Amino acid sequence: MTVIHVPGSKSVTARALFLAAAADGTTTLLRPLLSDDTEGFTEGLTRLGYAVTREPDRWHVEGRPEGPSVTEAEVHCRDGATTARFLPTLAAAAASGTYRFDASAQMRRRPLAPLTEALRTLGVDLRHEGAEGHHPLTVRASGVKGGELTLDAGQSSQYLTALLMLGPLTAEGLRIHVTELVSAPYVEITLSMMRSFGADVVREGNTFTVRPGGYRATTYAVEPDASTASYFFAAAALTGREVTVPGLGTGALQGDLRFTDVLRRMGADVTTTDRGTTVRSTGTLTGLTVTMRDISDTMPTLAAIAPFASSPVRIEDVANTRVKECDRLEACAGNLRAMGITVRTGPDWIEIHPGTPRPTEIATHGDHRIVMSFAVTALRVPGIGYDDPGCVRKTFPGFHEAFAGFAAPGAG
Repeated sequence: MTVIHVPGSKSVTARALFLAAAADGTTTLLRPLLSDDTEGFTEGLTRLGYAVTREPDRWHVEGRPEGPSVTEAEVHCRDGATTARFLPTLAAAAASGTYRFDASAQMRRRPLAPLTEALRTLGVDLRHEGAEGHHPLTVRASGVKGGELTLDAGQSSQYLTALLMLGPLTAEGLRIHVTELVSAPYVEITLSMMRSFGADVVREGNTFTVRPGGYRATTYAVEPDASTASYFFAAAALTGREVTVPGLGTGALQGDLRFTDVLRRMGADVTTTDRGTTVRSTGTLTGLTVTMRDISDTMPTLAAIAPFASSPVRIEDVANTRVKECDRLEACAGNLRAMGITVRTGPDWIEIHPGTPRPTEIATHGDHRIVMSFAVTALRVPGIGYDDPGCVRKTFPGFHEAFAGFAAPGAG
């Protein structure tokens, strides 16, 4: 058996940084993720005047419930969607100040309109400098009164998360009615973490009520990243191995751990305890039809092992994967076709037929998840390469070294 120690969750780290910055007191984050995305987030907080001290396995954030300590700042959000969506929302709560946010070319293409329109509804003075609903943008902060609004979170649950986390910083709280919601488990992460920092938030169906009152500093342990763990779980199922990821067990916050349920349906043996999760190959993978709306970040992982199943794999309700770092649905389809695999696609689905993939250079589109997913395919297809292997630095800078160790002959 191979034990894999997966780095901290990107989603949890980003939320923890927002909540720590907004809290009264100094928060300590244990085992946060160190990657390009989280470095960009901490850099953004520093530019806004928050004090962040980083040690190898713990970060300390001095919270400022009143908002940024500077009245003017320019923040570059790099490729980070959480950075680009959460930090303007945090800055909007300041009593006064002008804050400009920009991002990479890749992030500039990604949609932002549902969030920025919601902020405008709440009275925030926010202006897009180029294309409406995209970065760059400027926030002229004067505090947020709060109130009631309706939100479409069908493209990204991050819009809802940003507004929920803003709620305790408003004068009157927030009541949010959600018409469409994707990746719902990520919202449950947000609610749990807000409560850990002292917020009063209630969900009734798709209506969320957040009372004003602020956050309290705490010590918060960041659990391992379940999306990253999916590559190792899939590798075990594909190669006849057994792998355990400690720290992702029955109490895990992240919905992407449910990817192991997909592997179980395909024939893998899965055991989850309070200490971690183990996936063991049973020697075969069967095809299936699966809805992955709520765990869509693991769609490429499943697509990468689908050709080795005994019957077609059809993945449905993943339209939101088309507006990630790249159009992940088409990226998976294009790379699989380049390997000689029969693939059919629709607006929100992909169907992959069994076959024998041939080696090719993976077109990564600068997307970390495309690289890491097809690294699993490469375990059975020697000769696969990548046009941009280094883009894994976004969430897992040491991925190639970690995966090479896992894949080495005789490992485990």
